[in-house]
Order: sequence, then C-alpha cells, then structure tokens
Amino acid sequence: MTFDPDTVDFAKGNGLVPVVVQDADTLQVLTLAYMDRAAVDETMSSGEATFFSRSRGGRWRKGETSGDRLHVVSITPDCDADALVLGVRPVGNACHLHRTSCFGDGDAPGLGRIARLEQTIRQRAAADPSESWTARLIAQGPKRIAQKVGEEGVETALAGVAGPDEELASEAADLIYHLLVLLHARNMVFQDVLDVLASRAEAGKGAG
Repeated sequence: MTFDPDTVDFAKGNGLVPVVVQDADTLQVLTLAYMDRAAVDETMSSGEATFFSRSRGGRWRKGETSGDRLHVVSITPDCDADALVLGVRPVGNACHLHRTSCFGDGDAPGLGRIARLEQTIRQRAAADPSESWTARLIAQGPKRIAQKVGEEGVETALAGVAGPDEELASEAADLIYHLLVLLHARNMVFQDVLDVLASRAEAGKGAG
C-alpha cells in the first residue's frame, strides 16, 4: 500500500488519530477506532488492522481473541492528516457483538449490495452444481449465461413497458444477478463496468 505514516499528525490528538474502518469492496463503514504511530507501523508490517485501545491503554490486533480479522488493503489520511480511513477485507465480523458493522444490524447499503452479491457468487461458484443454481449456471459456460442475460433483459424491458413497479424491480434484480454471474465467468467484476462509466464521465467533462 502507498502510504507514508510520517505525514500523519499524531500530535494534535495527543499521540492518537481516529480511524474509520471501511469494507474495501462494499464501502460499508465497519467501525471507528484509534491508532498511535506504533499501531500504524504494525498494521503496515503485518497487513492486519492493529489499533490502540484507550480503555486498555495499549495496542491490540483485531481478531486476537475472536478470530475476526481485518486485512488492510489501503490507508488514506484526511485533508488535515489527523484522521485515517482503513480500507479492509474482513474475515468474520468487525463488531464485538458479532455483527458485520458496529453501526447497526444492516448489511452493506446501496451499491454495496452489488459487491456483497459478487462475494456470494464467488462462494457459490465452488458449490455442487446439483445444489446451487449459480454453480450450475457457471458450469454451463459464458455462452449459456449470456443467453440468460438476454432473456432477463427482454423480460425487464417488457416489465418496464407494461408491468407494475414491483415486477420491474424484480426483473431488473434478475437481470443484474445474471449479469454479475456473466462477469464472474469472464473473470471480471462490476468495478470494471464502473471504471468504464467513470472514464466516460471524465471524458464528458470536456464536451462542449
């Protein structure tokens, strides 16, 4: 990861900086913690989130007792360099109450559901095709999956023309699911699609 801990202003918080921990894939906020310089150094050397506990008065690595670990993929300081965002890929739960996030019971909101669905598709891909529709579909190959995307696209279009809102939402959900399966079968992820959209938006800024 590209990050220089020397740029962080630990002095402002008496040696500590607040750290927002965020799922790198779903962008769900998982917890708020604190780090001193040694915790940052240990996090960078181990690749696992290590914090400073104000109640214990010392450092602790997430998962030492629970086994629920946070693998760090990025560390980003804020504009004043006195707070950090940790992008992580969690193994287990981030919250000590055995929840995905310390901020409520809900799962990843908004577009985070796409990333969560991609995780489920990756898991189901390794399942027994006789027990999983996703595994069975993937086993049939990209051509069959693409056919299903086409079928679901037609059904979504028809629902958009003449169906109630509930039907359109349901058909669109089926379409998105099958599209994600197709991307997986082609060793792609939805982020590849978002990158194209971002590139188009950037190009559009210069349009007259």
